[in-house]
Amino acid sequence: VQLQASGGGLVQTGDSLTLSCVVSGLTSGTYGLGWFRQAPEKDREFIGGITRRDETFYADSLKGRFSISRDSAKNMMYLQMNSLKPEDTALYYCAADSTGWPTRYARTYDHWGQGTLVTVSS
Repeated sequence: VQLQASGGGLVQTGDSLTLSCVVSGLTSGTYGLGWFRQAPEKDREFIGGITRRDETFYADSLKGRFSISRDSAKNMMYLQMNSLKPEDTALYYCAADSTGWPTRYARTYDHWGQGTLVTVSS
């Protein structure tokens, strides 16, 4: 199983950015996915997740600015981020939960991608 996140980069405050995550080695429709991020010297933070039935859920602090979608035919997941702030600067990770019912807790995910860096300048 492999996950690869991409789409990070340097943006300005207020910009939008979409991250992608491609999944290989898992059967489409059987797994759930999540996005996490980790800023320097901070703990890994849950952003949101999507179940095997495409139900999404988010961290309360990010709901409304961030949204998750997936294209099961392509085994892809996306993270749309709007109104970016300097405090959104972090390494962003995608992760897979083989049960299909992901949670807010990183320890429950089976597989992780390598992360893509998002830097928001003020």
